[in-house]
Amino acid sequence: MKIRLVNEGVFTPVDDIQKTLTPPENGFYWLDADMEDLVELQPLFSIHDLAVEDCMSEEEQRPKIEIYENHYFIVLNSIRFDDEEIFLRALNIFLGKHYIITVTKQKINELRMVKPILWEQQVSSADRMLYHLIDILVDNYFSVADRIEAKIDNLEEELIVSAKKAHLNEIISLRSEILWLKKGLAPQKEVLLVLYRKDLRLIEDDLQKYFRDIYENAVKVSETFETFRDLMGNLRESYQLSIANRANDIMRVFTAITTIFMPLTLITGIYGMNFDYIPFMDWAYGSLYIIGFMLILGALMFYLFRKKDWI
Repeated sequence: MKIRLVNEGVFTPVDDIQKTLTPPENGFYWLDADMEDLVELQPLFSIHDLAVEDCMSEEEQRPKIEIYENHYFIVLNSIRFDDEEIFLRALNIFLGKHYIITVTKQKINELRMVKPILWEQQVSSADRMLYHLIDILVDNYFSVADRIEAKIDNLEEELIVSAKKAHLNEIISLRSEILWLKKGLAPQKEVLLVLYRKDLRLIEDDLQKYFRDIYENAVKVSETFETFRDLMGNLRESYQLSIANRANDIMRVFTAITTIFMPLTLITGIYGMNFDYIPFMDWAYGSLYIIGFMLILGALMFYLFRKKDWI
């Protein structure tokens, strides 16, 4: 666990956790903890048993905000996209008047990204750190949305050139992940709406107005993923249409080839009959004449089909 005193964006390490129980003269304490640290933190900060249970749970947590007497418990989802799969990682936050505790199971980039912003903005209160942390978290959804949009565009271009079965699997996988993300964004918007509209004594009134911008961004992200869902449906239709067109092209070529060989098969069938007299049968060059005629006939039919753009 890392403990820091944050005053005007300047970080000062703290060795004794007991110091964090008393409000500092200036600034606030940031405790960046792991799940194992909750055993020590719970009695010190009077963390509710249900909040600890939610943090420890192996199941995926729904974004929410719980208001307790001395602190707020907030669960939000951090997003990560590695071009193959989208991950949501729970960010558990305990907000007090003079402290903020962040608890995670895995490393979350937003905790690293918020540090230079705290220094740049000269942050000295826990609620303002909460604002900047959530702002970065929502902005990362926009970054992931841009990468998903680029991936959809690439899929669309590839489908135009040549549709493959692998494209269908990719479309189905990406569409299910987009639906999963959209479902997870709904409760996250509810949390931001509470931070924006509800009278919260641990958050300054002036600061709550800024949460409105974050909420509006979250709404935009949700609408963007709704658009992506429709686009994935269009991509699937494009894939099926491309496959159908390719099948039609193949059948058209096979039909043309079969049509070309039909008169040739008729000629060979006639000259394969068991009659005493068939034209050119007694002629020394009769076979060459018939073969040449068949070649000319086949070439002529091929030329006509090509001219009409049938093959």
